[in-house]
Amino acid sequence: MTTGVRRRMGVEERRQQLIGVALELFARRSPDEVSIDEIAAAAGISRPLVYHYFPGKLSLYEAALKRASEDLASRFAEPHEGPLGARLLRVMRRYFDFVDAHGPGFSALMRGGPAVGSSTTNALVDSVRQAAYEQILSHLEVSEAPARLELVVRSWISLAESTALIWLDGRRIPREELEVKLVRDFAALTAVTAAYDDELRALLRPALGKEPADGPFGDLVTRLIALAS
Repeated sequence: MTTGVRRRMGVEERRQQLIGVALELFARRSPDEVSIDEIAAAAGISRPLVYHYFPGKLSLYEAALKRASEDLASRFAEPHEGPLGARLLRVMRRYFDFVDAHGPGFSALMRGGPAVGSSTTNALVDSVRQAAYEQILSHLEVSEAPARLELVVRSWISLAESTALIWLDGRRIPREELEVKLVRDFAALTAVTAAYDDELRALLRPALGKEPADGPFGDLVTRLIALAS
């Protein structure tokens, strides 16, 4: 018979454990509603020991949200293989996987609040948006976006955020439907802008011209033609 002995963690290992515990709690409730006492209890340590590793409640929240923001930003990375619509659909599925798993924390982070409204956490949100923006441009094979294309892409990223937040409030629409809708929204936004901008039309034609008729972009075109007829 062996006797279990609790292993002493190193400083960085303990910090990472506390960050992980905080993220698990944020997945169920808003960061503002989670206390240091709860985090300490879940980690199996005392409240003073939490403050040994993090100088204050906000610093722990910021560290946890930094990890979450890096995870969320990574969801936009996608191999440049296959039609653009299919790539964006895979991205949206991973995006909603994150939203689904971290609902309260995602909602609090995007909407702001006393615990997450610091300049640090605001910068984290901006870093996710910038990572998404750069990934979309890379899939369009555009290194430097004209002003109108930048407006379209950043507007679509904001639309994805707003859609996810609305979905979290009751989940009244199947997420799979919203994932496809957002891909079609991207196609619609770019098409409307390109229809009145020769430069943008030339930039987008190589990527959009490869879309199959049965993909999310092609299906949208078919339905729009039917609507107008």
